Amino acid sequence: MKLPEEYYLSEDVVKLAKDLLGKVLFTNVNGNISGGTIVETEAYFGIKDKASHAYGGRRTNRTETMYAKGGIAYVYLCYGVHNLFNVVSATINDPHAILIRAIEPLIGKEIMEDRRNMPYTKAAISSGPGSAAKALGIDRSFNAKYLTGDDVWIEDHQITFHDEEIATTPRVGIAYAEEHALLPLRFFVKDNKYVSKPNKI
Repeated sequence: MKLPEEYYLSEDVVKLAKDLLGKVLFTNVNGNISGGTIVETEAYFGIKDKASHAYGGRRTNRTETMYAKGGIAYVYLCYGVHNLFNVVSATINDPHAILIRAIEPLIGKEIMEDRRNMPYTKAAISSGPGSAAKALGIDRSFNAKYLTGDDVWIEDHQITFHDEEIATTPRVGIAYAEEHALLPLRFFVKDNKYVSKPNKI
């Protein structure tokens, strides 16, 4: 069952980032449906977060998507190479977002193998945000798409992880965020091979 729009309107981005672990992210690209279990996320809490694109209330063509009502995709190009997929949450003008850092292939594994040119059993197929997006066929055309639509959506398959099964660490690759780089806002499923490195606590 698709998560309803109300799910994404939560103001608690940390709780949401943890709750998304175990949910299944789907895409439909030209009739090819693929999906993976979310096993790693990072929370970004808007204008007060030095690691967020919206820090200080910054509004550009790129970041405007983050200011929309929760329940849409925010996809941006990183280093000019990787498309990164984020879930926009909270209410209008409160630009919270959750970066999906890794998925475990679940549906349409052969499609993912073709996109990544490797077997789905190899962790690198969807480990790390760029690889996860590529495995699912996500590019910039997915930016601002509704997560309740038919192109990209998230389902609840009753896969749950208890707190003791979830690792909490600082986010990755955001040294520029000064003291906010150390905040424990990255969450991943312990001992899941698809989690990106560093994957030990």
